[in-house]
Amino acid sequence: MMRGKRTELRARREADVPVLHALHDDVATRCREDSVPWQPIAPGTRSPFAVAEPSDTAAPFSVVDLDSGELAGAALLWGIDAHNRKAHLGISLLPAFRGRGLGSDVVHVLCEYGFAVRGMQRLQVETMADNAPMIAAATKTGFTIEGTLRRSSWVYGACADVVVLGLLAHEWAS
Repeated sequence: MMRGKRTELRARREADVPVLHALHDDVATRCREDSVPWQPIAPGTRSPFAVAEPSDTAAPFSVVDLDSGELAGAALLWGIDAHNRKAHLGISLLPAFRGRGLGSDVVHVLCEYGFAVRGMQRLQVETMADNAPMIAAATKTGFTIEGTLRRSSWVYGACADVVVLGLLAHEWAS
């Protein structure tokens, strides 16, 4: 497990899955977070938040709020490319934990994991251009807005812009 000032990132547990699955059932939000169309998941079918075997290309975490000890959401380093030493990161907080400033702490801990533990040289965030909380969390942590991919995502009936942010290891260290 890894700790920040306000959150802890730990391995996913079976008991986390039903709680995190509520993130999938929030259709409007999930459509903004995933590159594939949302589809309902029948009971008994594998949840996208299911506990997975360790992987070289993805590191999923459960996010715990240190103040309450409650499960607050999910965090992920994905698209890990060990050869080129780069990865993407993403977070998804349960509605009750949004707007509390936990996002920047989660991003910070993911960066520590990516740079210090995994030896990445570049971390990247892609988010909807109107996702001010994620952009703020990333820039507060040191990410730089590198560009906008205009009308590059289909989101709930319309095309939307995506902002790309990047952070390099030497920028993190400083």
